[in-house]
Amino acid sequence: MRRRASLGALALLLKAPATLAAPTSPGQAGIVAVRVWPAADYTRVTLESDQPLAARHFLVDSPNRLVIDIDGLTLSPGLRELIGKVKADDPYIAGVRVGQNTPTVVRIVLDLKQAAAPQVFTLAPVAAYKHRLVLDLHPRVEADPLLALAQEHDKPPAAARRAEAAASAVNDALEELIQKIERPPAPPVQPAPPPAVAKAPRPAPAPEPPSAAAAKMDRLIIVALDPGHGGEDPGAVGPTGLKEKDVVLAVGLKLRERLQTNPNIRVLMTRDADFFVPLQDRVRKARRVQADLFVSIHADAFINRQARGASVFALSDGAATSAAARWMANKENAADLVGGVNVGAATKDAHVLRALLDMSTTAQIKDSLKLGGEVLGQIGRVGRLHKPRVEQAGFAVLKAPDIPSILVETAFISNPDEEKKLADPDYQDKLVDALAGGIARYFAKNPPMARRRGTTL
Repeated sequence: MRRRASLGALALLLKAPATLAAPTSPGQAGIVAVRVWPAADYTRVTLESDQPLAARHFLVDSPNRLVIDIDGLTLSPGLRELIGKVKADDPYIAGVRVGQNTPTVVRIVLDLKQAAAPQVFTLAPVAAYKHRLVLDLHPRVEADPLLALAQEHDKPPAAARRAEAAASAVNDALEELIQKIERPPAPPVQPAPPPAVAKAPRPAPAPEPPSAAAAKMDRLIIVALDPGHGGEDPGAVGPTGLKEKDVVLAVGLKLRERLQTNPNIRVLMTRDADFFVPLQDRVRKARRVQADLFVSIHADAFINRQARGASVFALSDGAATSAAARWMANKENAADLVGGVNVGAATKDAHVLRALLDMSTTAQIKDSLKLGGEVLGQIGRVGRLHKPRVEQAGFAVLKAPDIPSILVETAFISNPDEEKKLADPDYQDKLVDALAGGIARYFAKNPPMARRRGTTL
C-alpha cells in the first residue's frame, strides 16, 4: 500500500508545472541534454550534465521496472524532457517517470516492456560531450543471429522493386558466381543426332539425397556490413551538418537490399538503425554468423576541406603503410570513446580483442587485400580515389582472424562537393553498385568454401 502511495505521489510530481522544479543550487549538477537511442539490440538513455553524476539502480519485478536514484540533482524542465523522448515503438521502455525522491536525489523509474539486463555507467567529457550518465537496457538473453538469418531465408519474395533489381542484375559477376555454385556449366552444344528408333523413356532421376541438399544450403554466402559510428557517436560532420553515421547507414541499408536480391546471399548488419555498437561487438557479430567477408562503411574527414576521394583499408600486421593510414586508424579506433563503452563490462572484451589481434593471420590479410583491390577498382569508376592502392593500418574493427575484412572510406564528407554527393540518393546508389560489384568480383575469383564450423567468440 505504501508503495502504491509513493508511486501515486511520483505521478503527481510529473504533472506539476515546471515552475515547481527546484532551481539548480551551487555545487549541484545541471542537466545539459537527455537522449534516447532505441534499437532491437538494446536501448540507451543518456543524461548529459555539467558535472559528474553518481547513481544507484535496482530492478523491480511484476511488472518489470528499472529504478535509478541520482545524487546531487534536482528536478528540472530539462530532466522532464526524458518523458517525451521515449517513443511508443521502443523495444524496451514502455514509459518513464521522474520525481524528486529526496531534496538532493532524483528518482527515475523506467517501466519495461521485457525483462532486461541493465548497465549503468558514467563517461568523462570527450569531444563535444560533457559528463554523461548512461543507462543501457540489454535483453537478458541475446538473440541468435544465425536464427535471424534463417528466418530471413524463409521470408517470401520482397517487394516488386527487389524482383526488378534482381532481374537487372542477372548478368553481373555475382549472379555468375551463384550460377556456378548452384549448377555445373552447361555441356557444349552437340550436332543433332540422326533419327533413331524410339526407345523406352529413361527412369526419372533419383531425388537429391539430403546430404547434397544440405551441402547446397551450406554454401550460402554471408556478408557482414558495418555502417560506422551511430547513436552517441555521429562520426565526421560535413560543412552543412551532414553526419557520417546517417550517410553510411543509408548506404549500408541500400547495399543490403542490393546483395539480397540474390536468394543465396544473407547480409548481417552490425547496426540497422541509429544506435552505437562498440568496435569489438562489430567483430563479434560477424564471427557469430561465420561471415564470409566483412565490409565497414565510413565517410572520411580532414582539416583541409580540399581533401577528396575514396579510400579502402585492410588490416596491417605491422606498421601502417602511410602516416595518413595510421592517422585514420587512430581516429576510427577512438570511436568507442565518443560512442560510450562501459569500461567495466568491456574488460573481458579487451582481452578478446587482443587475442583476435594475435590470431590475425597472413592469409586473412592477403584475402582482405584481394577484396579491397576489387572494391577499390569499382569505386574508382564512380568517383575520384584518394589513394590508388589499398592502404593498411591497425583498425580494431578489421581484426577478425578468419574473415576477410576491409574498411571503405566512401568520400571526404568534410569536402563541400563530396558532402553534397554523399547526400544525393542517386550517388549513394552508384556507390552501392560499386561496392556490390567489387564484392561480386572477389567471390568470382575466390569462391567461398564450405561453411566453417569452428569455435567463434
